[in-house]
Amino acid sequence: MRQPHPALLFLILYSMFLPPCSFADTFTFKADRMSGGRASGKEITVLSGNAEVMSDNLLLRADRIELQGSNNQFIDCIGNVWGMEEEKEIMFQADRLRYDRELKIARLEGNCTLEDKKNEVVARGRFIEYDDQAELAVFQIAVRLFKENMVCRSEYAFYQRTEKLLDLSGFPVVYKKDDEFRADRIQVDLESDDVIMQGSVSGSIKN
Repeated sequence: MRQPHPALLFLILYSMFLPPCSFADTFTFKADRMSGGRASGKEITVLSGNAEVMSDNLLLRADRIELQGSNNQFIDCIGNVWGMEEEKEIMFQADRLRYDRELKIARLEGNCTLEDKKNEVVARGRFIEYDDQAELAVFQIAVRLFKENMVCRSEYAFYQRTEKLLDLSGFPVVYKKDDEFRADRIQVDLESDDVIMQGSVSGSIKN
């Protein structure tokens, strides 16, 4: 039997599984395969194979994407996750990502990378939580942040994107060109590249 065109199959499955969305944004998706059900309290749709979802200004791609909850509030991306928030010029990669469409909070796990093109910052860690509305990010475990001639390392970092401020703790180290700074806590102004250190301060500066 001849299989229907993928675009037609997508429209058929969309009408079967997905109810109208109550959020203000436009919600679209596509994939090679789709399964799931909409029983009350067990709403789930599974997209697999070149899965892609577009919600708000956020584009998500992964090997597998699960849409859960009423109105598809929760998006769970698994395997080779790639995403982009076009309006704010933010790109990210992860092994797994969970996104709450109502709260607009993304949680990235595994080998995570977040690139803030607007502020020219690239950050890596094992766990990243990004609040899109507040424009705040938390990085945990083996954190690395790169900006031009500056490299920051720590176990925990708090990034205020609008204020361009970075707070580092957990054995933080900042390498600024040939200079090195260590302390219990380090704050970096990513606009001026100023470094403020607190507690057990040490470092080296090359003239």
